[in-house]
Amino acid sequence: MTNGIRFSVSNLAPPTSRILPTLLSYRLDVSLYTAQYDPETGDRVPIPDEVINEVVAALLRFKIICNDLSVPRKHIRIIATEATRTALNSEEFRKEIRNVTGLEVEMLSEEEEGYVGALGVASGFSDVSGLVMDLGGGSTQITWITSTAGRVEVSPKGSVSFPYGAAALTKKLKELREGKSPEDGDAAVARLREEMRTNFANAYNDLQVPENMIQKAVSEGGFPIYLSGGGFRGWGYLLLYLSQVHGGHYPISLINGFSASKAEFEDVERLKKVARQADKIFRVSDRRRAQVPAVAFLVNVVAEALPHGIRIAHFAQGGVREGILFRELTPDVRERDPLEVATEIYAHKSADAISNLILAGIPKPSQTGGRSFPESISKHVIHAFCNVLYVHSPMSKEAASTAALYSTSTGIMSSTHGVSHEDRALLALMLEERYEGELPPRESQFKQSLRGILSSEEIWWTRYVGTLGLLLSKVYPAGVVDEKTPRIKVDSEWASGFGKRKRKEGLRLILSIKKMEHDPMMLREVEDQAEDIKKVGKQKHWIGGRAGWGMAVDIDIREVEEF
Repeated sequence: MTNGIRFSVSNLAPPTSRILPTLLSYRLDVSLYTAQYDPETGDRVPIPDEVINEVVAALLRFKIICNDLSVPRKHIRIIATEATRTALNSEEFRKEIRNVTGLEVEMLSEEEEGYVGALGVASGFSDVSGLVMDLGGGSTQITWITSTAGRVEVSPKGSVSFPYGAAALTKKLKELREGKSPEDGDAAVARLREEMRTNFANAYNDLQVPENMIQKAVSEGGFPIYLSGGGFRGWGYLLLYLSQVHGGHYPISLINGFSASKAEFEDVERLKKVARQADKIFRVSDRRRAQVPAVAFLVNVVAEALPHGIRIAHFAQGGVREGILFRELTPDVRERDPLEVATEIYAHKSADAISNLILAGIPKPSQTGGRSFPESISKHVIHAFCNVLYVHSPMSKEAASTAALYSTSTGIMSSTHGVSHEDRALLALMLEERYEGELPPRESQFKQSLRGILSSEEIWWTRYVGTLGLLLSKVYPAGVVDEKTPRIKVDSEWASGFGKRKRKEGLRLILSIKKMEHDPMMLREVEDQAEDIKKVGKQKHWIGGRAGWGMAVDIDIREVEEF
């Protein structure tokens, strides 16, 4: 509770616990940090009575909403952070809340706030490894984190906190210049910069960053950094605005999972200019705009202070709220992939069997030639694709491809917590191909924008996997696979000797079809769809044209009596 007070109701019941489904979320626009400073003198004051009354009234209303949603009273929690912890009348404030609402305020210590914030970041990604910073209104925390297979590890020192929050730093920078000449003001700001640079450099040393993380930063040109808190989210939305208005047509407007390169993240002058001049910026309030120079100052200092620098910045929606919820989950629940969890509720009972068929259509890594399926397209994405393979099939042909294309960004999976933008793009493009890849002109630009998130190799494979999914949907139109009497078996291998001159390399897809006298059309369906898969391998259909990325695809269809 610093720059605003957030209210939410989440459902941690299986099977969707991992993605922290939110039933309701809203925000009370009360800044407890700002309320603790006299607007005329700038002196620190207790939280005013009128602010306390407004907060208490909002909490009473929230209790009514929880009752409407059948939330047991014992599950209603009030979590307090920096602004409440450091308030001059913190005890009185919390006592008033308890007396009127009957709810106890849970106060997070400085160290616990940093740890819980790091858990909130971990909740927003399948795997995390890097530095973490949380920028609130009154303070900023820094630590490191690794999260793999549900096991989360942070620095043994917890996190290091500084009073450099977005609101606090805005106020401090203003005070340093007030009543001074430009030269004296610049000198005062320079001293603050050096103080902050030294503090962050010391914090890095104190946090005992793992040696393997450091070596990876050295070899790759810097640390990945995960950013949460309102101050950094505002910075992220500015970058998102630039990528959609000035830098192209970036297709996904969700902050969680959005990433920026070092050059983009540290281009502070450009972002300050946009904050000053743009008429309206999506998800950036006037208060956030006013704080942009202070956030820019912080970004500059951190970039200078961290050894080996920042390679890439990942923005996270998760913070203390998500961290508190994520902490409640068992390790086996945490390790589940968010995309698979989100799509399981749509899966036909044979989704796993279809997934196995898709995976059989992808050759194993070559032992000699080095050819392999991209590691960036995980089995989780393939499983998710098979889970939702039939979701849009009841729709008309005009709508199915479009609805599938938008499903991961504004459709049925848009609110899924913990999915990267790359995985959203991969799944959306696979699904669009599964519905024959036919789009009206208006949607073609969106498809190209999604492709822009991925490499040419990844795009080609989304076409191949999506078209293979279309073929299997023709073999099993109801999505029901009887594995005792299968209709089709799939195999694949890397091969060469394709084309008129027998020089091309690619893959061979082997489809064994069980001969069925009572279903004479099935073989024809397979042959027709196999031709579409073969077209994916034609050079003119490669990503980037004949000189782009792709490979030949050979189809070997075998009609058999028995498997």
